[in-house]
Amino acid sequence: MLAASNQLLWSMIGLLLTMGGTFLEAYIATLPWSWSNQGIHASSLGVTYQIGGVMLVGCLGGKNAGALSQIAYLVMGLTLLPVFADGGGIGYVKLSQFGYLMGFIPGAWICGFFAFKARPKLETLAFSCICGLLTVHLCGISYLVITYALGWQGTENISLLQAIFKYSLLALPGQLAVVCAVTVIAYVLRHLMFY
Repeated sequence: MLAASNQLLWSMIGLLLTMGGTFLEAYIATLPWSWSNQGIHASSLGVTYQIGGVMLVGCLGGKNAGALSQIAYLVMGLTLLPVFADGGGIGYVKLSQFGYLMGFIPGAWICGFFAFKARPKLETLAFSCICGLLTVHLCGISYLVITYALGWQGTENISLLQAIFKYSLLALPGQLAVVCAVTVIAYVLRHLMFY
């Protein structure tokens, strides 16, 4: 269990990581054994590091710091600060992707909950990140179902299944790659910080 001052520090770090990750696209490099023939090439994963910031604060700061950082992120974005990918403001609640942003709160909490259930091992941290990621997607899909039932599709003229495909299925492979990187980073940092 982390002290309250540590949790507050980690929640502020998580807020900064989430805000910064929103605007930083994730790339993957070619495999090292092909560098001599082809050089180093990077390919986009089609996602940003935003989900990485959410899961990393859960893995390092715990459930309360993770949830608090994401509550602060949503409050900042809904009060007109342009911290979301498409700006900010209260009108964001009517957009299809807002459910995924709301899912950051329980996603970070669940990630932090499982990350501190056992000693930090790669498999336990990976499990906690995957549980957090799935929570984000379940919240996002639930919000999509509700918004489509209420007729709040925003400016998009796509069906519910197309929205689920766009916001969940297309993003999931890239987000899983980011989660793998977060798992390794969290494992190293947890051992360096002795907790």
